[in-house]
Amino acid sequence: MHQLKEKAFPAKRRPAKLPVKTRDSANLANESSALDRIDLALITELQENARIPFAELARRVHLSTPAVIDRVRRMEETGVILRYRAEIDPAALGLLVRAFVKVTVAGDRLSNFARIARDIPEILECHRVTGNESYIVQVAVRDMNHLEAVIDSLMPYVSTNTSMVLNSPVQSAPLVPQTASVPTRITARAKR
Repeated sequence: MHQLKEKAFPAKRRPAKLPVKTRDSANLANESSALDRIDLALITELQENARIPFAELARRVHLSTPAVIDRVRRMEETGVILRYRAEIDPAALGLLVRAFVKVTVAGDRLSNFARIARDIPEILECHRVTGNESYIVQVAVRDMNHLEAVIDSLMPYVSTNTSMVLNSPVQSAPLVPQTASVPTRITARAKR
């Protein structure tokens, strides 16, 4: 199988983070321009179903299985493909309430907050943002009491403003590869 699997973890334990290669914008642009139409087709297929067998993936993009394996491995090694994971419905795990918590942190505590956020299992996402707030975090909790406890755990460090999620018409939308910076013709070498 070509994908990594994340295991289920107890409520208070965070899964180990996979190392993510950091890239500056110049390197990212070079990697993006190295992607051709076949790579973009592979990315599209893998976002739809990361468990697709290499043989089926090869059939869909009209390449040999070894060629597809080489291309996928290259995209993994260069950091185009960061990881594979199962997407789980929080409600199925009893986490019925989701909210976005806008967090304002004093300048000298920014890095401290990021470290704290990594250790709070109810935080699904944490983003450093511009504007009036320092961070926006998405949390999944059992109920309002649980939400209150999570917010209270942040309070010694920050001020917060919370927005409850009523519904989510778009969730985990696949990235649509931008073709503007991608070569328009597939070379003989790219078809291998």
